[in-house]
Amino acid sequence: MIKITDIRIGHFTNQDCATGCTVVICDNGATCGVDIRGNAPGTRETALLAPHCVVEKVNAILLTGGSALGLAAADGVMKYCQEQGYGFGMGTKKIPIVPAAVIYDFNIGAQDYAPTAEDGYQACLQASMTEIATGNVGAGTGAIVGKVCGIQHAMRGGFGTASMQFPSGLIINVLLVVNTFGDVRHYETNRIIAGARTRKNSFIDTIKYILTEHQPATNCQSNTLIGVVITNAKLNKISMTKVAQMAQIGVAQVITPAHTQYDGDTFFALATNEIEADINLVGIATTELVKKAILNAILTSVGQYGIPAYSELEIFCK
Repeated sequence: MIKITDIRIGHFTNQDCATGCTVVICDNGATCGVDIRGNAPGTRETALLAPHCVVEKVNAILLTGGSALGLAAADGVMKYCQEQGYGFGMGTKKIPIVPAAVIYDFNIGAQDYAPTAEDGYQACLQASMTEIATGNVGAGTGAIVGKVCGIQHAMRGGFGTASMQFPSGLIINVLLVVNTFGDVRHYETNRIIAGARTRKNSFIDTIKYILTEHQPATNCQSNTLIGVVITNAKLNKISMTKVAQMAQIGVAQVITPAHTQYDGDTFFALATNEIEADINLVGIATTELVKKAILNAILTSVGQYGIPAYSELEIFCK
């Protein structure tokens, strides 16, 4: 990822339990918008991000595994922010603003462990401005995609990033976790590269399967793509809400199907307000970067718990 001043990113990864969390720390606060799609979101502090609400800036964003239980990791992020003196001024006290979103990752690993406040705090201690690991790390540790025929036919998802810098100095970074009900397609070829598989490791094609069988799986309510757009553009809360909406366009272009009853797709958008920029440029670039970040997550994932990754099935993905 390309460095943006005052933004640090850190992971906490628990490989034994196949879960973890990822934090984006905004050392001087960042203007934030959000867009939530799908019928099964797991979130915290997203209502205050509505354009009409008082709070303009957040101090951190948390992406985490552990479903709703994993939201407890945000308490650790708040503790860290409080120690740093970050927060929304309320009289003599500052209240850290830490929105969060979760994925369900209890399909593999430990069934009784979700990221804790201490795990969220440790992710903050690991946060830096340097390159961040991708694949099955942080909130993407237990991610899986393509679940229409059950977990035994699914593949590994993960955590991915993509970045772009313009001659003006405008920077846009995208980071996300791919844990979807649908298949993942390559944004250039439109070919499925990860998703529901037959026993012979050819792709089922979730949309065709649903249209043919007329009976989509009802036991796969364990999905979600969550992510964060980070830019140094000077944009207000209304504009960043639009950027978050345009991030979801990228999701829908390569995840098939996207935003289903079984997904809780949530995108945050952060602006550090350094560079004058056109909202349409930022939004369009974000759409493209989301597709690249999804690809990055799949290409860097690893097989585990009997669920294969792209690297193991590459012959079928060409």
